[in-house]
Amino acid sequence: MPEALHVALNAFIALLVILDPPGLAVLFLGMTPDDTPVSRRRQARRAVGIAAVILIAFALFGGLVLRAMGIGMPAMKVAGGLLLFVLATNMALGNTAPRASSEERQAAAHEPDISVFPLAIPLLAGPGAMTTMVLMRQQAGDDPWRLAGVLVALLAALAVTLATLWAAVPVGRLLGATGGQVVGRVLGVILAALAAQIALDGLRASLF
Repeated sequence: MPEALHVALNAFIALLVILDPPGLAVLFLGMTPDDTPVSRRRQARRAVGIAAVILIAFALFGGLVLRAMGIGMPAMKVAGGLLLFVLATNMALGNTAPRASSEERQAAAHEPDISVFPLAIPLLAGPGAMTTMVLMRQQAGDDPWRLAGVLVALLAALAVTLATLWAAVPVGRLLGATGGQVVGRVLGVILAALAAQIALDGLRASLF
């Protein structure tokens, strides 16, 4: 059981860092300037629900797809760790957190409901979150308690994100653009350390 809690805590921290609820709330507020509070809550709830389904699917079946392709877990850990490290580097340097591209911003500006695109995909269920779910599922192994811990961690991280999106207006006022960047950079440093550990574990497994 303690090991399951350790896996769940790692998954929760990694997902919370990648999702970056405060930074996402500021972005969400900027993409829905004319929406009512009721509309914002509805879109946030729908986006989080869609992201939950996608990420749970990656957790349960992502490893099967990798094995079918002949990709071993050590290789996945190294590749996933490097991918997360690149994301973390961009976050720490202030280049990107979960941020929308110019095309996604334009689409959101003309689309009254942004819950599916770009909020659910790719801002919530993006490459970083998908990779993390596959890695954490493999770390859980065949232990049902560890797997349950990973799934609970995912739901907890999404719940925190949903609550932050619902409170986007006060969060945006509190943080502002500068505050959102500061939070994103700090979270980027934490994610870089987690990514490095995952990659090192993969190298160790492949060499020894």
